[in-house]
Amino acid sequence: MSPEPIEQEPNTQRDPRAFNAYRHGLTGQVMIMTPADELAYSKHCQGILASLAVEGDLEKSFAHSIADDRWRLLRCAAIEHTRFSMGMSEPDHYFAHHPEIDAAFAQAVTWACEANNFNLMSLYESRAQRRVERNLLILRQLQAERKAAFDQAVEEATLLAQYAASNGGAYDVETDFPPEALPPQFAFSLPNIARRVTHNLRLADAKKHVPAPKQAFPRAA
Repeated sequence: MSPEPIEQEPNTQRDPRAFNAYRHGLTGQVMIMTPADELAYSKHCQGILASLAVEGDLEKSFAHSIADDRWRLLRCAAIEHTRFSMGMSEPDHYFAHHPEIDAAFAQAVTWACEANNFNLMSLYESRAQRRVERNLLILRQLQAERKAAFDQAVEEATLLAQYAASNGGAYDVETDFPPEALPPQFAFSLPNIARRVTHNLRLADAKKHVPAPKQAFPRAA
């Protein structure tokens, strides 16, 4: 879900280093980022949500938590790279008058001087990674429950359609299947269920008319 920008005061000169303030479309929280970071963050979150194939507000909430923690992990890596780059631009304490060796010296000095901060960052990363794993597990469980409930609804509708056909009748899932029979916690679509039922019926009919491929047995040596 894309964030909603917050309107700026008119007729004000904008500092090129200024931040964008916008209200998150899912959580409603106000977030402040540079325009470039806002664009990257939005693209990052949209990609995570698309790859996790979430449905419903609860799944989206867990997916956004995963996306936020993944963003934090990426930011930690960027901060680490930046800090080492800063160290390479500082006055040399050790030098060998060789660019690559001097760069290695500078990174070693930075690591030694910033060891406490790097340890704190490592702890921060570990906690974020554990949250990602925990939330991903919960999300997968929610999706498994949703899939099982959907498959159950499709199975029931398929049986009703087969029973109606055996008696010379017809069963229209979209009009005959009672919506109250669907699990209330999932926003299932009757047209989607109807398409799956049609697919199942056609597949069952095809299996009756198309012989199964013969299994080839390996010849004895």
